[in-house]
Amino acid sequence: MAKQLSMDERLPARPPGAAPAGSGGVVAEGKSLWADAGVRLLHNPAAVASAVFLLLVLALAVLAPWIAPYPYDFQDYSAVRSYPTAQHWFGTDDLGRDIFSRMLYGARVSMTVGFLVTAIEIVVGGGLGILAGYYGGRVDMIIMRLTDIMFAFPDILLAILILGIFGPNFFNVLLALSLTGWPTMARIARGQVLALKEQEFVQAAHALGGSDGRIMLRHILPNILSPLIVTATIGVGGVILSEATLSYLGIGIRPPQPSWGVLINQLTPYVSTLPLLVVFPSVVLALTVLAFNFLGDALRDALDPRLKRRVPPRRRSGRSDRTWPYGRVAGGQGGGLPGRYR
Repeated sequence: MAKQLSMDERLPARPPGAAPAGSGGVVAEGKSLWADAGVRLLHNPAAVASAVFLLLVLALAVLAPWIAPYPYDFQDYSAVRSYPTAQHWFGTDDLGRDIFSRMLYGARVSMTVGFLVTAIEIVVGGGLGILAGYYGGRVDMIIMRLTDIMFAFPDILLAILILGIFGPNFFNVLLALSLTGWPTMARIARGQVLALKEQEFVQAAHALGGSDGRIMLRHILPNILSPLIVTATIGVGGVILSEATLSYLGIGIRPPQPSWGVLINQLTPYVSTLPLLVVFPSVVLALTVLAFNFLGDALRDALDPRLKRRVPPRRRSGRSDRTWPYGRVAGGQGGGLPGRYR
């Protein structure tokens, strides 16, 4: 009896270096999407500089209790509102507290708020978006109408309202910023699921008897992580800026607990007499937000398979045709632009 060939055995062998059928030649052999994205990020100077800066800020924030010259609430009455000196690198505030030490401790608070709020947005918003896109119908209508209601209120005003009701403290800041941020993540996740749930691999999982939970977790979620990660990376900077805004207004993190917004608020009255003191926390805040934005943009480009290019073919020996990055010019066989550029 003849042996029945499997699907893989019936398909012709793919030559080394060739892309799979239907990929348009954009998938490099032996590299996953994440490995290829990592290589492309390393060749992006803005992404590398942003990542190095953010790692430095994170390291200083984690090690603040050990590397800060003074505790964040230590008061030196002999140096009140002083410019930078050898003892106080960034100067002191109106109570003689070291600004550099308070900036290090403030980085712990600001970074913690940024990452925790973004994680809550991914879990809540991403989960609701997956449910809405997968089930559709009434579930989709209820979740999307809820997001429409949330979008009707400006984020910062809604956060101010929540903090005005529950009072300003660390946990209420997390609650307010999480409630205002999850609808964006839900919309993005829903759109991705709507495009994926009709794909063949999802239909095959249905045909094989896979449960809805297994299909959403094992087949849909891994394929929508890229846009969620890009949105989350940019969103961390936005959350840090929102927390600084609320703290600057006096309804966010409460003194004496430091955050960058609290520092800017406390040093603003002296901007006309001691302008350099308020510059340090303001510049660090701006650079941190910019670094997250640059890194998010670089991640978006690196994780977009449409931006990849096929490896140019080698020029054969003995050929006199001129070559360029997409093959030989007119006059040679098989040259010219790839299909998507014609």
